[in-house]
Amino acid sequence: MEMLSSQLSGGALEQLGGQIGADREQTEAALSAAIPVLVGGLARNAVSSPDGAASLAKALERDHDGSVLDNLPGLLGSLTGGGGGGLGDLIGAATGMLGGSSAKTLDGGAILGHILGGRKDTVESGIAKASGLDASKVAKLLPLLAPIVMGALGKMKRQQNLDAGGLAGMLGQEQQKLQKSGSGALGGLLGMLDADNDGSVIDDLAKLGGKGLLGRLFK
Repeated sequence: MEMLSSQLSGGALEQLGGQIGADREQTEAALSAAIPVLVGGLARNAVSSPDGAASLAKALERDHDGSVLDNLPGLLGSLTGGGGGGLGDLIGAATGMLGGSSAKTLDGGAILGHILGGRKDTVESGIAKASGLDASKVAKLLPLLAPIVMGALGKMKRQQNLDAGGLAGMLGQEQQKLQKSGSGALGGLLGMLDADNDGSVIDDLAKLGGKGLLGRLFK
């Protein structure tokens, strides 16, 4: 979380806002909701079963070495730049710019599919309620954010030489830190995300969003 916060501040925050058509305050609020949800989703997937942790560890080893963090302004510009090309063209341009990166490294939509499953729309709606950002802009933000989150996780995995079990343990600790955060609102939200104890935070996010609680918690 500290690595992501440092990467997504200052100029990167301004750039993200400009790319999705949102002001700084809305972008920051959306990030404050989206990053914990993505990290929480990764933690649940990794902690819930050894297979989930092993799959995540393999994906990080294969496609996410953290190099996307080395030129974040260039990456964001390539993935959202003009030129009229489709998603494949944008990913191809960014892959070329980053050298050894593979297309899977930058395919935010596919990454979100693995983290959120079929509940992506629900998450977008919940983050929109939390931040005041239009859901269509949240839908643009999350695919940009997903490769950055995975890159930060991959970089930490390498720095700490974590195997699948160590990765699951580290993510579990991150989740606990967020739940116990002194920020109060954020810690309270994350503590409620798996209220039905089914191992999935996303369905509970939908319930919170539907009741309008997300916005109140973040305020």
